[in-house]
Amino acid sequence: MHTELAWLKAIAPDLMGVVTKRYQVLQFINWMAPVGRRTLAEQMKISERALRTETDFLRSQGLLESSKSGMVLTAKGLETFHGLDHLMNQLLGIKDDEKRLAAQLQIDHCLVVSGDADQSGRVLDELGKTLNSTLQLLLPPGRLTVAVMGGTTMAHLARQLTFQLSAGRELTFVPARGGLGEAVTIQANSIAAAMAEATDSNYRALYVPENLSSESYESLIKEPSVKEVLGLIDKAQVVIHSVGDALVMARRRDMSSDTISMLKAKHAVAEAFGVFYDASGKVVYKIPQIGLQLADLDHIPYVFAVAAGKSKSKAIAAYMQHAPSRTWLLTDVGATNSILTGATR
Repeated sequence: MHTELAWLKAIAPDLMGVVTKRYQVLQFINWMAPVGRRTLAEQMKISERALRTETDFLRSQGLLESSKSGMVLTAKGLETFHGLDHLMNQLLGIKDDEKRLAAQLQIDHCLVVSGDADQSGRVLDELGKTLNSTLQLLLPPGRLTVAVMGGTTMAHLARQLTFQLSAGRELTFVPARGGLGEAVTIQANSIAAAMAEATDSNYRALYVPENLSSESYESLIKEPSVKEVLGLIDKAQVVIHSVGDALVMARRRDMSSDTISMLKAKHAVAEAFGVFYDASGKVVYKIPQIGLQLADLDHIPYVFAVAAGKSKSKAIAAYMQHAPSRTWLLTDVGATNSILTGATR
């Protein structure tokens, strides 16, 4: 396949450009349908005139149709779009980039989807679908505990999981940490509940604040309900978490102005599991928290990290210096290109 694509690019580079452009139009319509031309042009960062040329052609081929609500793919359009996935991944170099990214980050697996999450939230939906299919493929049958973190990325992922994931498996979703204080919809408890509902599974909640004094921490972990859930977390076989921008996470957690100033002074760029890192991967701050700790990942067989968008590239590169080598990173082209070109340094 690589050789054939190289020949095609050599003899008809303009053809490759046309195919790529039309595939991306199909992709965005599939994400956003029904969608009007103006909105689609804004999302794709192209002029309405240029877009009209492509959509008129695709409509003439029976691949899309329009109504007052906007454009949608026809059955033939959907079949064509999904049929082109493998070819376009090769053409756009995504599979090669997955291997290069994994080698650069020194982890075993990277899965990259098209687009940039900074420009379209639909990219996160695609990551959720990729996570769902990957979990279906990898997880063994039987009883499994899945520990999940909170956050906006995780909320997107939860909506893309399906009940097929629980076929042959008895899944229990648990929050990987305490997180009361954040917006309810992105707390780890809410994410665990949403994933359980989407997959027709069980879940348990952990109702404790994230920022605790040593005295409060020691007292809370002795509470029977907390102790029971912590026992489930400790025995989890699967972890799904995101990687956050350090200052965004600090503000979301309503950390003090002094702490935020300290994080700025120490050039923190990433946060995961309550630990903040600078661009070199050095730990600059830790939040005392109840729940899963970074060191706990060493004994958990299946670890999935999800982070996307060019703006997350520095955070990804920093955190991955501490991630277990067996981590599966799910990201997008925006973050991948930034990491591979060295823009995170």
